[in-house]
Amino acid sequence: MDADLGARILKVNHAGENGAVHIYAAQILVARLTAPELVQDLREFRSHEERHRAIFQAELQRRGRQRCRSYLLCGVGGFVLGFVTALFGRRAIAATTVAVERVVLRHLQHQLTQLRPLDPAAVQAIEAIVADEQHHHDELAAQDRGRWVRCLEPVVAASTETVIWLGMKL
Repeated sequence: MDADLGARILKVNHAGENGAVHIYAAQILVARLTAPELVQDLREFRSHEERHRAIFQAELQRRGRQRCRSYLLCGVGGFVLGFVTALFGRRAIAATTVAVERVVLRHLQHQLTQLRPLDPAAVQAIEAIVADEQHHHDELAAQDRGRWVRCLEPVVAASTETVIWLGMKL
């Protein structure tokens, strides 16, 4: 059961990283028009998320595990979320990133606490991404997010929580 917990968490994290890659891909596409000053940062963040996805993919392959059933849903949902929020510009892009990363960081810390005595390989994979996720959060939390803090961040955070919960159940 303990090894199964590590595998389930890795599967959900892998799917979540796929969602993050697609959030940034859509934001890059739209931000060229709505927030060109963010495009370079968004490209850097996407490259981090691609690396994170590869870390979890490698660990799942090492364990002989398939990806999470929510993998494609996370990709499509991430793209839609990134596309729609980027239409509203720099502040909405920043609010989206801050909300997603805040939830992700909280879950990663909880996962590390759960897995530390049980699954050193899963812990190593998770620890390999925490600094990047913190950087994404902090970089865009420093931006003015305007009214999007109140209206967008709670919705994005709740959606992110729901996707993580659903991934753990599938």
